Amino acid sequence: MSYVDGYVIPVAKDKKAEYIKLAELSAEVFKDHGALSVVENWGDDVPEGKVTSLPMAVKCEPDEVVVFSWIVWPSREARDKGNEAAMADERFKDWDMSAMPFDGKRMIFGGFSNIVQM
Repeated sequence: MSYVDGYVIPVAKDKKAEYIKLAELSAEVFKDHGALSVVENWGDDVPEGKVTSLPMAVKCEPDEVVVFSWIVWPSREARDKGNEAAMADERFKDWDMSAMPFDGKRMIFGGFSNIVQM
């Protein structure tokens, strides 16, 4: 079965176009380094919770939207190798990491082994 990297981040509503530009570049880089697919989703029905929720998890501000995304890899080994290669990719060197369209300190991410895939 495949391996999935998932992440949730808060993105400023007025930086949607910038985020899409970064997401498209990232998808191209990750796919060039072995990812099977990259999916980026802009939240439009993400309710606040009373105990926990996606907005609470990333400390979403009123002017931000939750983005929920994942990258599918053939295996964890392919993910580890692909991530390392992607981070060294020249295309990311031109991106100003200090001007990211989201607050990376509030990003939640992790790697997941599939247990059911239909």
